[in-house]
Amino acid sequence: MKGLVSFSLLTAIAAAQQSPYGQCAGSGYTGATSCTTGYTCTSYNPYYGQCVPGTASATATSSTSSTSVKTTTTSATSVVSLRPSTLQTSRLGFVTSGSSSVSTPTTTSKTSSTPSKTSTAPASTGTSTGSFAKTDGLFFNIDGVTKYYAGTNCYWCGFLTEDEDVDKVFSDMAAADLKIIRVWGFNDVTTIPSSGTVWYQHLSSTNSTINTGADGLERLDAVVAAAETHGLKLIINFVNNWSDYGGIAAYVSAFGGSSTTWYTDATSQAQYQKYIQAVVSRYTTSTAVFSWELANEPRCSGCDTSVIYNWAKNTSEYIKSLDSNHMVTLGDEGFGPLDGGDGSYPYTTSAGGYVWADNINITTLDFATFHLYPDSWGQAYDWGNLWVTTHGAGCVAAGKPCLLEEYGGDNNCTIENPWQETALNTTGIAGDLFWQYGDTLPSSGSQTSQDGNTVFYNGTNWDCMVTEHIAAINALYP
Repeated sequence: MKGLVSFSLLTAIAAAQQSPYGQCAGSGYTGATSCTTGYTCTSYNPYYGQCVPGTASATATSSTSSTSVKTTTTSATSVVSLRPSTLQTSRLGFVTSGSSSVSTPTTTSKTSSTPSKTSTAPASTGTSTGSFAKTDGLFFNIDGVTKYYAGTNCYWCGFLTEDEDVDKVFSDMAAADLKIIRVWGFNDVTTIPSSGTVWYQHLSSTNSTINTGADGLERLDAVVAAAETHGLKLIINFVNNWSDYGGIAAYVSAFGGSSTTWYTDATSQAQYQKYIQAVVSRYTTSTAVFSWELANEPRCSGCDTSVIYNWAKNTSEYIKSLDSNHMVTLGDEGFGPLDGGDGSYPYTTSAGGYVWADNINITTLDFATFHLYPDSWGQAYDWGNLWVTTHGAGCVAAGKPCLLEEYGGDNNCTIENPWQETALNTTGIAGDLFWQYGDTLPSSGSQTSQDGNTVFYNGTNWDCMVTEHIAAINALYP
């Protein structure tokens, strides 16, 4: 999930005021440090602070331990992402103890019948056994089975540099009966990094490059191949709303404009679609792909709601023109007015600049997504159950399934188990993916990032977060 970070790059004017619930402090943060009237900047830890309701001083100090800007090449070996326990930060790079096989460029330096609710990776060949995932009423059908599915987020899987690590991670997820795995299909840079650092796309006003080599999309090939081998299904995302791993900010750095004009900027959209074509064309016949996803948490602050609606419609139509085999979804957080909502901030158009209930009616979007981080949105944890049920009702009205695509908390089981139970028993909700998965990598013996929400394979919270949830699903859908 990643937070309400500033959409500006390093040239942003620090004196600008941050919007409600936006990031205003933290290690490596360079954006606005004061909040709009009625909000105060509160630091939760050294990595993240955000604007929350209050009248205290609205200025916070950012940590000085930011990544240095380089003008030539940059390498971020042994860098993984940190999601602080506030759940609303962008994914900030930090170095783990010991050696790690996760390598990524530093973004600061570059620019049927429907069931009742009561009841070592080789290079991808682009083909696999099984069948294409699809919707079946208000559920998903995977390999011929219509039911509720559980999964997780493993955004870093495509940045692993060792095939044995990729295979181990997917083997473990499959052993746990997790089925849908969400990964980043983007890794954008504005300066080509040193050899050995994974990057997918170099954005430049003069000559953008899509990296199809061994440190580029071949790493995503390894992920798709592992998913094929272990029978898992992937949601592959094309761009980040936040600046981590490049995202919209990298496009803006290369082509100009802003985070809000990006959705309508002809040059940015042309390159974005070129990148989509490059990725989609590699896997059009692979049944390991569950769905293509337009963006991670798209927002357009202050925009007319038609901006994201039209962009989502045009982009999903384009993807469908390239690939009729796979589903397409938006990747949004689910903001906007909903019947049964309480009118709080997440239920307003101000939260994301769109209306979720309108977007899900786009015919080329096969299912709806929504995310859940109540504390980051100024809500109590038990408010999350309302968020789940109202979105389920919205999906029933639209006749499409909902996927609770991200959810997390710093006390995993206590906070998240009630949401899992509510989702499983709410008509219209077809699955959930917890944020995020963690594992031990065999190449180094080190663990992947613990961002405050990570649930490690066979770790302390594994049984209550995963094993028991899977058992509850299997009891309803034997």
